[in-house]
Amino acid sequence: MTTGNKKGTPAKKTPAAKKPAPKRKYQPKKKKSSAFTTKWKVALAGFLLILLSPFYYGYVIKTFTSTWRWIRDIGHDPHYRTYKSFNIRIPDKYTIHGIDVSSYQGKIDWHRVKAMREDEVHITFAFIKATEGVVLVDPYFQRNWREAPKAGIICGAYHYFRPKASGKWQAVFFLQNVKTEKGDLPMAVDVEELNGVAPAKMREELKSFLKQIEAKTKIKPVIYSGVKFYQDNLEGYFDDYTLWIAHYYQPKLDVAKTTIWAFWQHSDKAKVNGINHITDFDAFNGDSVAFTKLLVK
Repeated sequence: MTTGNKKGTPAKKTPAAKKPAPKRKYQPKKKKSSAFTTKWKVALAGFLLILLSPFYYGYVIKTFTSTWRWIRDIGHDPHYRTYKSFNIRIPDKYTIHGIDVSSYQGKIDWHRVKAMREDEVHITFAFIKATEGVVLVDPYFQRNWREAPKAGIICGAYHYFRPKASGKWQAVFFLQNVKTEKGDLPMAVDVEELNGVAPAKMREELKSFLKQIEAKTKIKPVIYSGVKFYQDNLEGYFDDYTLWIAHYYQPKLDVAKTTIWAFWQHSDKAKVNGINHITDFDAFNGDSVAFTKLLVK
C-alpha cells in the first residue's frame, strides 16, 4: 500500500482564513440636559400643587361668584347689591350691621346668628324689644337679653311707645324690666304712631319718657321712627338725641343733610340663620371707633 496522493491528482487548496471584521466602537446616546429635565419636573409639580390646592378652588369659586353677581346686578346700583344668604340688598357704605327682634321672630339661635357671614357682612349688634306701653313685656325679651350676649352680640333694649299713656310711667315700666350694663347699647324708644293723639301731645309725653330714662341712667336714649313719621312729627324737636330711622329698600337714607343719625333700618325682610322668620336689618352710620363710643360706659 502506498500513502499520499496518486500521481497526477492535484492537491486540495486550503482556503485562506478570513480576517474578522473590525468591531464597531460603542457610542453611548447623549443624555438630555439634567437641568432641563429638572425644570420641567418642578414646573409640573407646581402646576399639580396649584390645581389640587383648596386655595385654588376657593379662588376659582370666588371669582365665579363675583362674576355671576356682577352679571346678575347689571343695571342696579353697584353700591347696593344683593346678598343672597341674607336675601336682601345691602348698602356697601357701612361696615357694622345689626338686627332688631321681638317675640315675632320666635326662639332664636343666637350662635347661628353670630356665625352667619357673606363677604364682609355679619351681625354685630341687636336691638331687642323689652316692653310696650305700661303693662306689656315681650315674652321673649329675657331669653334674648340673656342669650344674645353669650354669642357675642352687642345688645340694646327698646320700648314700644304708646302716645296715649303717660310717658313717665312708660319709662318707669321700661326701667323695671331692663338693666343695662357696660358694653350695652343705650336704651331705645320706638315711636311710630300717634294712636289718635295730637302730635304736640305725643311729643310732650315722649319728652317725659326721655327725661325719666336719662335721669335714671345718665345716658340719652336712642329714638327710633319711620322716615315719614320722623319728618312729619319729630324732626327739629329731638335733634340732640341719637336717631335710628327706618327707610326700606333704598340705596341711601333719604333725610336732610343736616339730620344726624346713627342707625338705619333699611330692610324688614332679611333672612338670618338661627331665626325662623324674616327680620329687620340695620346699619350703623360710622366706624368701629364711633360705635364703641356709643356704648354704655
